[in-house]
Amino acid sequence: MARRRQVGRKTEIEREKKHSTKMGLPPKPLSLLSLSLTFLTILGFFPSAKPSTDFTNLVYKGCADQKFQDPSGVYSKTLKPLFDSLVSQSSTKNFSTATSGEGQSSITGLYQCRGDLSNSQCYTCVGKLPDLCTKLCGKAIAARVQLSGCYMRYEVAGFKQVTATELLYKVCGSTQASQSGFEEKRDTTFGMMEKGVEGGDGFYTGTYESVYVLGQCEGDMGGSDCGDCVNTAVERVKTECGDSISGQIYLHKCYISYSYYPTGVPSQSSAESGQSTEKTVALVVGGVAALGFGIACLMFVRTAFKKHHSNY
Repeated sequence: MARRRQVGRKTEIEREKKHSTKMGLPPKPLSLLSLSLTFLTILGFFPSAKPSTDFTNLVYKGCADQKFQDPSGVYSKTLKPLFDSLVSQSSTKNFSTATSGEGQSSITGLYQCRGDLSNSQCYTCVGKLPDLCTKLCGKAIAARVQLSGCYMRYEVAGFKQVTATELLYKVCGSTQASQSGFEEKRDTTFGMMEKGVEGGDGFYTGTYESVYVLGQCEGDMGGSDCGDCVNTAVERVKTECGDSISGQIYLHKCYISYSYYPTGVPSQSSAESGQSTEKTVALVVGGVAALGFGIACLMFVRTAFKKHHSNY
């Protein structure tokens, strides 16, 4: 008798499983939490562990018009060891110079990483520059490639030098400041930056009254020379960019950038990031809306599943 009840119960369970599968529903319902996690993973709401690579974005390139006349391949063979040496050194320090070859065939080069990059980030950034120099400038006898986190330049022996404060590149934001007091806030922040680079190690980043600034000098510049270079860059950006809420000035031996955020500097922002509070808010609101819609759909599925069982 007991055995007959067990067989009957087994038949009932198998019938239930068969009916559930036929309806496209799982034999055992997933919990709302596990379904929510699955939904979030599909939509990509979980933050990625991949580190930011913003510091490898191309800012500008400068290539000499004159090309290597190199039928024997001497310069090509000299340039590769130079690149290899610079990249190797970037794993331990953020600035270095090197020379490859001898006499008129020698080539001198250097690299510099932004002062807030780690050694590993510096190495990653500089490691991209040799290929970019070749791709963007070909066989130019002198070249400079600037990424947002580092730059590299090289030149053949005897190449004409430019002054430390020669303007190489500029970027001015299209948006003009509309609030009163912008110039005062910006200029105060510039003053802090000038003192910071001169009294420190040639690098400064800081914020004052919603203005973010960054300044850096080439690694072999002394404190006073660095201060003078940054001061020249400041005066240049005032002239070139006027009331723009952002700007970048790259001189031969130093560069500066600034960004003004009327509603407050976003956390973990930089002048190079280009992110805004409005974009961040839009992403968050969009994510919450999608999450709410997803949970509503999941609750509907779960309710339908319960009704199905109660009707059965």
